[in-house]
This record gives sequence, C-alpha cells and structure tokens, in this order.
Amino acid sequence: MSLFLFVALAGISVVSAQDASEIVERARIAATLQNNDLEGNLEKRGGGKSDVMLFLKGKNIQFQYSTKGSPWEIFHMRLGDGKYDLFEIKGGKTLRFPDSKLSDPVAGTDLSFEDLSLRFFYWPNPKMEGSEKVKGEDCWKIRLNNPSRTGAYSAVYVWIHKKFGAFMKIRGHDRSGDLRKEFLVDDIMRLPDGTYTLRKMKVASMSGGRTTGLSYLLFDKPKKNKPKGLR
Repeated sequence: MSLFLFVALAGISVVSAQDASEIVERARIAATLQNNDLEGNLEKRGGGKSDVMLFLKGKNIQFQYSTKGSPWEIFHMRLGDGKYDLFEIKGGKTLRFPDSKLSDPVAGTDLSFEDLSLRFFYWPNPKMEGSEKVKGEDCWKIRLNNPSRTGAYSAVYVWIHKKFGAFMKIRGHDRSGDLRKEFLVDDIMRLPDGTYTLRKMKVASMSGGRTTGLSYLLFDKPKKNKPKGLR
C-alpha cells in the first residue's frame, strides 16, 4: 500500500481479464498517481494507539507514526518500475531499512514493516488464481511468490477489484503454507482531488487458522490545513 498501496482506491478504467502482471501494475499505479496528505491512527485491539501521517507525492511516499507523544518515527519509500526501496530517517540521515527487521511490528501493532512497504507487490511473475467476490465485489485473485527468503511471507494472495483496479484483501502465507496475516479494506472515502482512498483497514495476525491479534488503520477525512508532520 505500497502502504502504502493500501491507501489507494483510485477511480481508473475497468480492469478486464488481462495478464496478472498488468493487473498488479494497475494496483501499484492506483497508489502512485495520488498526491495527497493523510492523517489518522493505527490502533491495536486491546492495546495502544499511535498517530499516523502519510504523505503521497507520486512515487515518493513518507509514513510516520508517534505513540503517546513520543518523537516521530519516519520512513520513506521510493517506488519504481519493478522495484521498491524502504528507508528509515534518523537524526537527519536517510538509512536503508535492514531486511532482518522487516517482520518487526510497527508501534506494537499487527502491522509489520514488511506490511508497511507492501513489497510483495513488486515480486516478479504474479500468477492468476481466478475470480472471487470480496464483500460482494468482483475481484481477481492473484498469487505472488517471494523470490528470496527475506521477510515472513513465502506467498501472498491479493484480491484486486475488477472495476477500480486496487486491492480489497491480502493474505500472507509463511514457508509452511500457513496463513500469517490478512488485510481487509472495511471502508473508503473520496478525496478532494476526486480519487478514493481507504478510510479503515483491518490487519489480522493469524496462527493455526485462528486470529491471534487485530489492529486497525483509520484515516480521517482530509482537512483544509495540511498535517504538520515532518516532510
């Protein structure tokens, strides 16, 4: 999403049964064409809440969060054709985020840094798995296989809306084939520029077919004045 990709439900042309790579590319474009600033909360069910700011500027996305008034933790993503780069900004320096920390939780929630970057949207050779409905909406189901052994997921399934070309659900499986994480878009909202973005998304940690943790990403409607976070 990439996150931020998961912030995009842009109104683009109807998606037909094309090559899986083209459908995934449309899902990426749905995010990178936006130029919006968003703010909201990331909350763990039964736990704490963190303030969140997201700045979308074409293929540059900045995500930052602060828990209980602590200093902002700042991350930057640079998106390109067939690739992504994730960085952490500390002390005015931009540092590449280490692969060994990709599975670490963000602010103690069920969202990991791997989830934050949605890097699996950039894995090569996506495979079409067919067509299914998500919350009554027609979606393509696509499988993405991890070309490396970094991160928590070996395979990720993505359900992409046939009309809008953006994801509605994501499920990440580990190397044993077990379901580890599920993302589900619960609500969307219209932005001032006419595009659509998620208002609420549920992130569930899974083990043995059961939900072991639940978090929510909730964005507010954009205000006239821009957020005052670091840029």
